Amino acid sequence: MKLVLAPMEGLTDPIMRDVLTHVGSFDWCVTEFIRVTDSVLPDHIYYSYCPELKTEGKTAAGTPVHVQFLGNNPEMLAANAVRAATLGAPAIDMNFGCPAKTVNRHRGGSVLLDEPEVVYELVKAVRDAVPAHIPVSAKMRLGYMDRNFMLDNAHAIEDAGASWVTVHARTKADGYTPPAFWDQLQPIREALKINVIANGEIWNNTDARQCQLESGCEDLMIGRGAVTTPDLTQCIRNNSDEPLLCWQDLLALQIRFINGPSKTEIGMVGRYKQWLGMMSKHYPEAKMLWNEIKRLKKIDEINEKITIQLASP
Repeated sequence: MKLVLAPMEGLTDPIMRDVLTHVGSFDWCVTEFIRVTDSVLPDHIYYSYCPELKTEGKTAAGTPVHVQFLGNNPEMLAANAVRAATLGAPAIDMNFGCPAKTVNRHRGGSVLLDEPEVVYELVKAVRDAVPAHIPVSAKMRLGYMDRNFMLDNAHAIEDAGASWVTVHARTKADGYTPPAFWDQLQPIREALKINVIANGEIWNNTDARQCQLESGCEDLMIGRGAVTTPDLTQCIRNNSDEPLLCWQDLLALQIRFINGPSKTEIGMVGRYKQWLGMMSKHYPEAKMLWNEIKRLKKIDEINEKITIQLASP
């Protein structure tokens, strides 16, 4: 069973990847999407999205980081993928799942699922361009507004030479509203020769097992569930319905997070509060800490509050 950390814009950035792979047991993770338009991006953009390129394409914990691209220009996607591979990307992923209106309006992400022939063209352009030893994969949804082209898109990705496909078990129209339709992955898995990785609404070990049962997919990509419960991969691998890490362990992880590299202090404080709020769904201690730090604006002040909790028995 392979467990993969999902790309989520504004959430699974380099800092979050560092802490989650430090405590989790992911087989690999995927960057937030890098938007490609009409040029080859400068190297500093790649290093901004994926600083792990400077460390052999791996996080500090040794977890490979695949670089994801989004766009509709086959030549430029191919050229940028080649550059990422040259800089050390261990694999290239292509985004056909983003539901954001701004992205879709510019003919990127999930809107392309209405054009399976374009999906094929884009994946093939990248696959033909990057070295053969670099895997190329794609992430898609069940469709844009409906599932009419679900199998067409899956076949397009396979026929274009992708090594595997990850499928978010909802359409763009479904957004992120529960449920995820795991059973709809079964016909995709049965139709393809390449591996199909299931994604969507995996919040705990029970969800993981049910997703595997309904989809027929052994491998899973986990997104918000891994941020909410940082040791979720360990729970799944150990078939545990209860968190394996205590709150004290997670406090040490939070210190690692909030003291990580950031463009601005206010940005890091906001990111930390976002994460703490997500963890409060499962950890009552997180809700208590949130009440103590919600009005704080300085990292040093928040560090002090975390340290006090860490020192408590």
